[in-house]
Amino acid sequence: MPTIRHRKTTSPRLTLAVLATVVAAFSMLQSLVTPALPLIQRDLHTTPGMVTWVFTALLLSVSVATPLLGRVGDMVGKERTLLIGLVALAVGCLLAAVAPNIGVLIGARAIQGLGGAVFPLSFGIIRDEFPAERVPSVVGLVSAVIAAGGGLGIVLAGPIVDALGWRWLFWIPMIVVTLATVMVRRYVPESPNRVPGRIDWLAAALLSGWLIALLLPLSAGRSWGWASARSISLFIAAVVLLVGWIAVELRSRNPLIDMRMMRLPAVWTTNLVALLFGAAMFAVYAFVPQFMQIPKAAGFGFGSSVTQAGLLMLPMLVTMAVTGSLSGPLAPYFGAKAQVVWGSALSLVASLAFAEFHDDPWQVALSTAVFGIGLGLAYASMTSLIVQNVPREQTGAATGMNANIRTIGGSIGTAVASSIITGHLQPSGLPAESGFTDTFLLLSGFCAVAVLLALAIPATRRTKYAAPDPVLEELVS
Repeated sequence: MPTIRHRKTTSPRLTLAVLATVVAAFSMLQSLVTPALPLIQRDLHTTPGMVTWVFTALLLSVSVATPLLGRVGDMVGKERTLLIGLVALAVGCLLAAVAPNIGVLIGARAIQGLGGAVFPLSFGIIRDEFPAERVPSVVGLVSAVIAAGGGLGIVLAGPIVDALGWRWLFWIPMIVVTLATVMVRRYVPESPNRVPGRIDWLAAALLSGWLIALLLPLSAGRSWGWASARSISLFIAAVVLLVGWIAVELRSRNPLIDMRMMRLPAVWTTNLVALLFGAAMFAVYAFVPQFMQIPKAAGFGFGSSVTQAGLLMLPMLVTMAVTGSLSGPLAPYFGAKAQVVWGSALSLVASLAFAEFHDDPWQVALSTAVFGIGLGLAYASMTSLIVQNVPREQTGAATGMNANIRTIGGSIGTAVASSIITGHLQPSGLPAESGFTDTFLLLSGFCAVAVLLALAIPATRRTKYAAPDPVLEELVS
C-alpha cells in the first residue's frame, strides 16, 4: 500500500507554473540543438557521423532515464527525484556550453538525458496535488507545453545562433533550469503518496538494454547500413532483451513496469497511438524545416534560412498550444478518446495536404497549423487517458513509459523518413521533391492507423467535472 507522508502546502498556481517551466525547458532542449548540428560539426572539427551522436546520446539517455526515474519517483518521492533530474540537466548544459571537443559534448548530452524524468514526475505531481476533477485540465495544459516546446526549440535555434553562437543553445537552458530547480525546491510539495519496495535492478538493466539496442540502429542505421551486421545484430539483441525483460517483470515482486497495467485495453491502445504520433511528430519537426531550406534551384523548396524556416513553424506551435490547453476544459463535452480520434484525423488531413500542396510558404504554414491542432488535441488527451486509467502509485512509471514509446516512435519515424528522402536524390546531390512527398504520404499512413487505433480505445467512465478552474483560466489567458 502507498504510504502517506506530511507535505508542505503551496499555491497551485505556483506549482503548475513551475512544472510548466520545467517541462518546457527540457522539451525545447530536445530540439533546440538539431538545426545547429552542421555549425557544431565545423566548429569542433568533427565528422557528420560523429556529430549526429550529439542527438543520439540524448535520445538513448532519455529512453533509459524516463521510465526508471519515473518509477524511482513513485517510490522515494517525486519532488526529490525531480530535483536530481534537474541538477543533472543543469550540469549537462554547463558541460555542453564549455565543451572543448565533440567527445565532451556527447557526454554532456548523455547527462542531460537524465532530465527526461521531468515528464513522468510532473504528471505524477499533478495527480498528487490537484483534485481529480482538475487533473484532465492541468494534464492537458502541461502536455500542450511539452508538445509546443519541442517545436519552439526549432523556432528559437536560428535567432540564438545568429545573435549569440551555438554555445548559447546550452547556456540559456542552463540558466532557466537552474532557476527552475530553485523554484521546485521552494514551491513544489513533496509526494504525499509513495510505494514501498525496491528497484528490480535486473529489470532495469534489461529495460535499458533493449531500448538502447533498438534505438541505436534506428538512429545510426542509415550510416551503418540497415542490412549491416551491426544493425541486424542490435535489432536481434533488442528482441531477445525485450522478451527477457517482460519475463522478469511478470515474475518480479517489485516490477519496474507492471505488465498487468500495460495490458489494460485503454493503456496499450493509447500507447500504440502514441508510437504513431511520435513517428509523425518528430518527422515533421525534422523534415518540414529541411524542406523549407531546400534551394529554389532544386525545383521546389523556398531557400529559407534556419531562422526563416523556424518562423514558418510558428502557426503549428500556436495551434498546438491553444488546442492542447483547451483539451482539458473540452473534456466534459468531448471525452479524451474523441479528442484522440479527431486529433489523429486532423493530422491525417494535414499530412495529405502537405504531400499534395507545398508550392507556396502559406500552403506549408496552413498544413502545419492543421497538424498542430491535431497534435495538440491528441497529445494532451493521450497523457490524460494514461493518468486516468492506471493506479495512482504507477502514474510516474506509466507516463514515463508512454513518453518513451513516443520517443521510440520518433526514432522510427525520423529513420524511415530520412531513408526515403536520402534515397531520392537529384543528380546535383540535392534531395528530390518525390522524397518529401513519399515521406508525407507515409506519415499519412501512420495517422490513418492512429485513427483506427484511437477508435479502439475503450470509452472511459466520464469524470464528474467541477466548475471551471480560475487558476487554469488565468494561466491559459
